[in-house]
Amino acid sequence: MRALRQAVHAEWTKVRTLPGLLWLLAAVVVLTAAVSAATAAAVHCPAAGCTQDPGRISLTGVQFGQAGAAVLAVLLISGEYGTGMIRTTVTAVPRRTLVLAAKAAVLAGLLLVVGTVAVGGSVLAGRLILPGHGFTGFSPAHGPVLRAAAGSVLYLVLVGLLSLGVATAVRDAAAAVGVVLGLLYLFPILASVVSDPDWYRRLEQVAPMTAGLAVQTTVTSSGAPIGPLAGLAVLVAWSSTSLLTALTTLHTRDT
Repeated sequence: MRALRQAVHAEWTKVRTLPGLLWLLAAVVVLTAAVSAATAAAVHCPAAGCTQDPGRISLTGVQFGQAGAAVLAVLLISGEYGTGMIRTTVTAVPRRTLVLAAKAAVLAGLLLVVGTVAVGGSVLAGRLILPGHGFTGFSPAHGPVLRAAAGSVLYLVLVGLLSLGVATAVRDAAAAVGVVLGLLYLFPILASVVSDPDWYRRLEQVAPMTAGLAVQTTVTSSGAPIGPLAGLAVLVAWSSTSLLTALTTLHTRDT
């Protein structure tokens, strides 16, 4: 445990010196909350009755804020490969598992704090805006809304860990960002052009973004491709696979 604490402290020291860190964290918060507020302001519930999920509407910005979380995770490791600093890192901490665990812990802590602020701002915006647009009964204290909010924070953390694993395996920052954004956004694009309903459902069930964001569902629907917790489990599987791949590459190739 002492070795892990020391490794985490070293990684935290490096993260604090990342150029533009505060701007990037602020961008995640502002983009998430702003898009969520704009979406809530643009949606109106018809007098005949609402069919839209107010929880998902108020958390729409997470789909955009995740890009900032992915970039932060990539910068956490790719910068060291670019400068050769990774050699110093693995010399100081020879255990590659410890290196990756320390980076993952620091990243998860950062995204947990930033994600909480971003999601909290989104839910607050929904609470202030949606009732005036015909959505009644939407409350942050409601059980499903609380689960959707907490799940969205966890979603951002898992996207960051997925990105960290990809960046560790790929090494190049631009390529890593491209791979991660492709994994997140390409599946929904493919699903939108698939005419077969069975294939559409399968793509929705295995895609890291669409499956993971199912946790934002606050209105029960029998036609949903995947349930909230099952969807989050899919993203956990993606992130775990990414980190295991990264750990394998750290052990099997020269840095």
